[in-house]
Amino acid sequence: MTYAHGKHAEPKTFLSKYIFSFDHKVIAKQFLWYGIFFLLIGGLMALMIRWTLAYPGEAFPVIGNWLFPETGGVIPPDTYSMLFTLHGTIMIFYAITPILIGAFGNYCIPLMIGARDMAFPTLNMLSFHLAALSGLILLSSLFFPLGGAAGGWTSYPTLSTLVGSPGIGQTLWCMAIFVLGASSTMGAVNYITTIISFRAPGMGYFDMPLTVWGLWLTAILNAIFIPVLGAGVMLLIFDRVFGTTFFLAGAAATSGTGDPILFQHVFWIFGHPEVYILILPAWGIVSDFLSFFARKPAFGAKATALAMTTISVLSTLVYGHHMFTTQMSPLLTQSFMTLTMTISIPSAILFANWLGTIYKGSIRFTSPMLFSLGVVFVFGLGGLTGLYLGTVSTDLYLHDTYFVVGHFHYTMAASVLLGGFAAIYFWFPKMFGRMMNETMAKVHFWGTMIGLNGVFFGMMVVGHAGMHRRLYNPFVYEFLQKLIPINTFITYSAFVMGFAQLPFLWNFFHSLVKGKVAESNPWEVGTLEWTLPSPPVNYNFEEIPVVQCGPHEFGNPNLPEGKDFQYQTEKLVEA
Repeated sequence: MTYAHGKHAEPKTFLSKYIFSFDHKVIAKQFLWYGIFFLLIGGLMALMIRWTLAYPGEAFPVIGNWLFPETGGVIPPDTYSMLFTLHGTIMIFYAITPILIGAFGNYCIPLMIGARDMAFPTLNMLSFHLAALSGLILLSSLFFPLGGAAGGWTSYPTLSTLVGSPGIGQTLWCMAIFVLGASSTMGAVNYITTIISFRAPGMGYFDMPLTVWGLWLTAILNAIFIPVLGAGVMLLIFDRVFGTTFFLAGAAATSGTGDPILFQHVFWIFGHPEVYILILPAWGIVSDFLSFFARKPAFGAKATALAMTTISVLSTLVYGHHMFTTQMSPLLTQSFMTLTMTISIPSAILFANWLGTIYKGSIRFTSPMLFSLGVVFVFGLGGLTGLYLGTVSTDLYLHDTYFVVGHFHYTMAASVLLGGFAAIYFWFPKMFGRMMNETMAKVHFWGTMIGLNGVFFGMMVVGHAGMHRRLYNPFVYEFLQKLIPINTFITYSAFVMGFAQLPFLWNFFHSLVKGKVAESNPWEVGTLEWTLPSPPVNYNFEEIPVVQCGPHEFGNPNLPEGKDFQYQTEKLVEA
């Protein structure tokens, strides 16, 4: 095994230090800024969607007249379609992915396994700049005639062909996703190679923190399935630009080729593993944090790692439950339903291990712990509601209603967003050498949790009542008019959640400049990154550490008085 690169020379120029850096820690910060920027844009789009549903035909407050002068500030129907398309695209691919996978994958993997950098630093640098290029392509689509993509974040044909989206915006959407896929594949290859080849001496796979397990499994799924999506959007570009008929409705009856449903197969073969690509890093982070702040070893840590591995394998086999309403063979629907139900078994093991870790722990309610406990709550609720969508008979009724939107947001938006915030609060002192304000962090947590549950639980209520997703004004249907008060409540909750992010932004940027100077190990945790100064030097480790124990060694009675944890570099003291 190769244990380390040599020590990097300190970069001398502004460009080599901050723009074209090969240092994984600088690249992680670049991904973090990038993700927070798009999180704000995606969040604003969400508020505009919610305003339209609560107050159809009324001008969006403050910035409506500036954005939509031709309609007096009212969001028009075609813009509404563009908003929910780009909101979903941005939040999944341009906010969550850069923050959890790009930023914390880059930052944590070398530091937590005892390496000086990623296996391929140049590839790492290029992966960020490709992601930045992809973001520019996506945003540029807003300034072309007919605006950005408006075929939904899944971009199903026929909505995404020239028939449904005649402007250039949908083509630019496809190009942006293709370029971002290349960036993600570069990162995945780097992460996999680094974890396999650059672990410190003594660090077996089950000595790795569960954060690294989550990022590793995510990278494996990315390397396998991102190219599938890339192939799909490339064929869609061919249909739009060169006149091919891969996804042209009715083409099968004339030329013998072409079917819109083919794109759905391609998309969901990638799309369901993508659910776990996004949530596995959050699971790993939460599994570690619950142990760190309950001050006890992670319950069933090896079983948790194996459960995440089992989920990753099964996630490749269940994509058909997204397509129960596409006239799929009943034999296939039964098979996909059975596989979908099977995946709940390792998920339940994972969840039970979280509860076992918390049970009788000496819990410290720090901001990372609060957000981790939030993940436990929202993932439990989101996972249980998924059972109704994985069952054919109930899915036929609930499919394409707001119940699906609520479930998806509980498992993805809520779980992954809260996991991302937990990671930011936890590693901020290591990244920037300063502490974030804990009082402001707790205001942020409670505002986010209250608003978030109001929005996503309300979505499931109106979905169960039959409200279809993606309707500009659902209340033209008489049977849905009784849901107006609930939709208004959801919108108020969305604004609560939106305004709750202001304390976070203030805390983040204020702490960068005036935050309390961080100690090297403010959380009293034993993983390898906390053996280094805050922030670490550019080559991380002066000497490559030798690992003596796992990452969750707490409460050993032979520890010195006043110390309840062991560093992974400390010789394990037998009780």
